[in-house]
Amino acid sequence: MKIGGTIINYYFHCKRQCWLFSNRINLEDNSEDVHIGRVIHEIKSEKNKKSEISIDNVKIDKITDDYLVEIKKSDSDIEAAKWQTLFYLKKLKDKGIYKKGKLEFDEKNKQDKKIIYLELTDEIENQLEDLINNIENLIKNDKIPNSENDKKCKKCAYYEYCYI
Repeated sequence: MKIGGTIINYYFHCKRQCWLFSNRINLEDNSEDVHIGRVIHEIKSEKNKKSEISIDNVKIDKITDDYLVEIKKSDSDIEAAKWQTLFYLKKLKDKGIYKKGKLEFDEKNKQDKKIIYLELTDEIENQLEDLINNIENLIKNDKIPNSENDKKCKKCAYYEYCYI
C-alpha cells in the first residue's frame, strides 16, 4: 500500500487506527466527526473552486503562490497534522514544486483561527524517510497493535471495533 497523508496522520494519532485503515478496515463512514470534517472540507472547496490538488495518492487542500495549505477541523492532534503537511510538502518537492506549509485549524466555538507555519528541511526529510519506513513495518506486521485506552478513543471512528 502506498503511504498517503491520512496514514501519516493516523500513525501519530493511533498506531492501531493506522494499521486498521492501512489494511483496508474502514469504519469512518459511520463517524460523525469524520463526516463533519468532510463537510468542512467541501465547504472550503466550494468557496475556492479548483483549490484541491491531487498528486499521486494524496489530496492537498489548497496551494497558493507561497504555501501548501492544509485545513483541519480541530487542533486536537497538532503533531499528526504537522507531519501530514510536511509529507505533502515533500511530495510537492519531489515534483519540483517548492512551497512552505500552512496548517489552518477551523475550531468551532473559537473566534481566532489557529495557524501554524512549516518548512521542509533536510533534517525533516530524513525524519520523514524514517517515519515512512516505520509505518511500512507497522502495516506489514500481521499483529494488530493494541488499543490505547485514551480519552481520544471515545471520538474515534474505530471505537466500536476496539471496545465493543
